[in-house]
Amino acid sequence: MFPNYQAVLAVGIGGAIGSVLRYFTVFFQQKYYPVDFPLGILIVNIIGSFFIGFLYIYFSSYIISDNIRFLLITGFLGGLTTFSTFAIDSYLLFGTSLNLAVLNIVSNLFGSLFAVGIGVKIAQIIFK
Repeated sequence: MFPNYQAVLAVGIGGAIGSVLRYFTVFFQQKYYPVDFPLGILIVNIIGSFFIGFLYIYFSSYIISDNIRFLLITGFLGGLTTFSTFAIDSYLLFGTSLNLAVLNIVSNLFGSLFAVGIGVKIAQIIFK
């Protein structure tokens, strides 16, 4: 059985918007604050982690249509954040700088976990 076409459309639209926003974030970070570190990817991963934590509580507290969940979580945040780019950036950094590679891995991992926790806590205060 094929998934609901509305859900597929919601994921596709959200993913397109999230991916374009990720592209612009990285583009402008590199243009206005060029560094030898994948800072733009770190930014989108932390922001996306915050919002997935926040939306997790919001969606648990209110009746929200599945299509909105697919649009925002699977589509938008899935397109905005990117583990595969994080992985290749980290791999390439190992070839040039062990310190930057470790910094990238630790910053993304703990920054994202921290952002999820902050998103959850803020949403719990607002919605409960």
